[in-house]
Amino acid sequence: MYVAVKGGEKAIAAAHALLAAEGRGAPGSARIETGQVAGQLGVLVSRVMTEGSLHDPELAARALIQAQGDVLEAVTLLRSYRTTLPRFGCTLPVDTAGLPPQRRVSATFKDLPGGQQLGATFDYTHRLFTDAEPAAVTSRAADAGATMPRVADLLGQSALIEPDSHPGQDDEEPRTSRASPPCTR
Repeated sequence: MYVAVKGGEKAIAAAHALLAAEGRGAPGSARIETGQVAGQLGVLVSRVMTEGSLHDPELAARALIQAQGDVLEAVTLLRSYRTTLPRFGCTLPVDTAGLPPQRRVSATFKDLPGGQQLGATFDYTHRLFTDAEPAAVTSRAADAGATMPRVADLLGQSALIEPDSHPGQDDEEPRTSRASPPCTR
């Protein structure tokens, strides 16, 4: 059961003061910088940027610090900030066929031509603490030139999906109208 909280502005101000005091941590310890978070916690920063729909590692790191490491709060901060930004352009669809894959897992094909590629994932780790140093960073230049066939193309070649009826043309209904970006908010 939810019960309304009483106290008004004084209670809110006290909660903010307590959060600020506890959030800083031990006064004698060095303050965490955004560059440290962005540079050393890449997966966390990427998750906040992805969920916040705003690609800015510095802002995501800043949100994580302000949220004291609470990912959901950091995402909310980033989303809230994003709503204040002006829209400066629009994107066009990207042909991803030439991009090097970082993760490629298919439920459609067990033996996917080109192979499954798990990418950097914690899915198959033992979930145990380790004292080992992080592995040295290796160059991925050898993998950069490798291309993999797209699953949709493979399905099309096998006649398992219908081909595009008018490739390169818009299938716009006569009575519909599309927005002309940039749109007003």
